[in-house]
Amino acid sequence: MAEPLFLQSVMQEKIWGGQRLKTEFGYEIPSPTTGEYWAISAHPNGVSIVANGLHKGKALDQLYAEHRDLFGHSQSPVFPLLTKILDADDWLSVQVHPDDAYGLEHEGELGKTECWYVIAAEEGAEIIYGHAAQSREDLAQMIEKGEWDALLTHVPVKAGDFFFVPSGTMHAIGKGIMILETQQSSDTTYRVYDFDRMDDAGNLRELHIQQSIDVMTIGEPANSHPDTVVVGNMTVTTYVSNPFFTVYKWQVDGAVEMNRSAPYSLLSVLDGDGQIEVDGQVYPIKKGSHFILPSDVESWTFDGRLEMIVSHP
Repeated sequence: MAEPLFLQSVMQEKIWGGQRLKTEFGYEIPSPTTGEYWAISAHPNGVSIVANGLHKGKALDQLYAEHRDLFGHSQSPVFPLLTKILDADDWLSVQVHPDDAYGLEHEGELGKTECWYVIAAEEGAEIIYGHAAQSREDLAQMIEKGEWDALLTHVPVKAGDFFFVPSGTMHAIGKGIMILETQQSSDTTYRVYDFDRMDDAGNLRELHIQQSIDVMTIGEPANSHPDTVVVGNMTVTTYVSNPFFTVYKWQVDGAVEMNRSAPYSLLSVLDGDGQIEVDGQVYPIKKGSHFILPSDVESWTFDGRLEMIVSHP
C-alpha cells in the first residue's frame, strides 16, 4: 500500500539557538540553545527515521539506498535534499558554502546551495545577504582589515520573505528570525566572521578565511522572483526552480485533490491543521508535521487549512 513517510528527526544544539522550536512548534528540545531541527534528513550528521507504516524504524539514508524505486530511481548517490527549521536567538556566523566541485574535492561531500522561507522575524530583524567587494582582491583585503561594516550587505526581513542562497553567497541569519531552509544535503560551512564570540569552553570558533575567499561569489546575490497561481481551494507559490531543487508554498483551504507531478516530494506544514488521504487511508497533519510523498503515491487529497513548504529535486 502506498503511504506518506512521516519522520522522527534530530535536533541540533547551537551557540546561537533558542527555545522557539518548542514554543512555536511544540517539539521536544534538548536544551535552551537548540538551533536547528533537521526535519527531513539523510545526512550522516542527523539522519531522520521513518515513523510509520511498512518502513517504520528504518533510517532515511538506508531506505534511500535500498528502495530507490520510492525516489523515482534517483541517480544521486545520496539523498539529495535536507529540510531544516532554524531558530536564531542570536546572529549566526557570517559564512559561505562551496559549490559541488569544491566541496567534493576538499570536503568529500556535496556543496551547498540553499534557500530560506522566513517563518517569523522580530521587529527590525535582518540578514546578511551578499557583500560590497568588487573583486576577490578587495574581498581579501577587507576581510583582513576587519572592515565588516563596509563589506557586509544587511537586508531587513519579515515573515513570508523568501531568499535564494546559491553556493558562494556570503550570508548570515540575524537574531530573532526563524526560517525553514531547503538545501542540498551537505554540512560544509566556511565561517568568515563570528563576531569574536567564545564557545562554552571560552574558545573562539574556527574561521575558514582562505576557503571562504576561494569560493565566494563577487557581485550581488541573484534572488528568485515568486510566481503565484490560485486553483480552486489551493494557492501555489513557486519560489525557485534550479538544478538542485524546486520549492513551493502550498496554501490549502478546504478539500484539494492532487496528482503526483515530481518523482517524490518533501512537505513541511508551517501552519494550520488538516489531513492527507492516500489510498483510502487518512493521516492527520498539523503545524510541525514533516513527511515525504514517495514515488508510489500517485494521488492524494488534502483537507483542512494548511500552509506548507514543499520541495523536490
